[in-house]
Amino acid sequence: MDSLLTATLLGLVEGLTEFLPISSSGHLIIASDLLGFSGPKASTFGVVIQVGAILAVVALYWRRFLSLLRPKKDSSFSGAHGIMLLVLTTLPAATLGLLLHGFIKSLFTPVTVAAALICGALLMLVVEHFVAPRQADMPVGSLDQLKVRHALGIGFFQCLALWPGFSRSASTIMGGMILGVKRETAAEYSFIAAVPIITGAAIYDLWKSLSLFSAADIPFFLVGSLCAFLSAIVAIRTFIAILARNTLKPFAIYRILLAVPVYWFMAS
Repeated sequence: MDSLLTATLLGLVEGLTEFLPISSSGHLIIASDLLGFSGPKASTFGVVIQVGAILAVVALYWRRFLSLLRPKKDSSFSGAHGIMLLVLTTLPAATLGLLLHGFIKSLFTPVTVAAALICGALLMLVVEHFVAPRQADMPVGSLDQLKVRHALGIGFFQCLALWPGFSRSASTIMGGMILGVKRETAAEYSFIAAVPIITGAAIYDLWKSLSLFSAADIPFFLVGSLCAFLSAIVAIRTFIAILARNTLKPFAIYRILLAVPVYWFMAS
């Protein structure tokens, strides 16, 4: 396996970009190419260290996750109902991901990833222009106001993230806003809904690629996951603060600009 410095740098990139609507895969493509880290092991490493970023969500929203196990009378997003909502959000993408695993892997090409970055950016601009002005009148301003239709609808939008480069965060936040969920609430739900889908994907990918690794690779994964965890905490807190004052348009513009170097590094 490569050096622990490589694991550190890639972990930082993963954590900083996983929950922003800018495509963590696009950034990992560039970072991995610059570090000379590629191949099947690199692909699996990029998926597995997402668990480190996911643990950051659990650490920041531990009360929410605890309420899923210990229902609260004053919260509808808790207990069996909260778990059901997360299951509904997870099922569409998880099902498609399992059925189309090989096909999805084949989509990691310069053209398709760059196109996903641009298409995701255009969706963000459209949503911010036509949907965001109605923020004050949107019916869902907290997780406790989420209904079954919102959870399932966001789950179908999450399927867009199976297109490499589109961004799971972007697809779920935009989907939530289209369905009447306020921007900050959609972002918060996006973070929490990431836990089951990403954890499942990481376990499945590692299991499929287990023969490629040995015990000597464990420190590499641990360092990458730890760096992803720490940087994700910073990214989540910063992102929520940004959403309190700004729209998602700057992220959309950034995605369009990012499409060029992603295409360049993948094609080279």
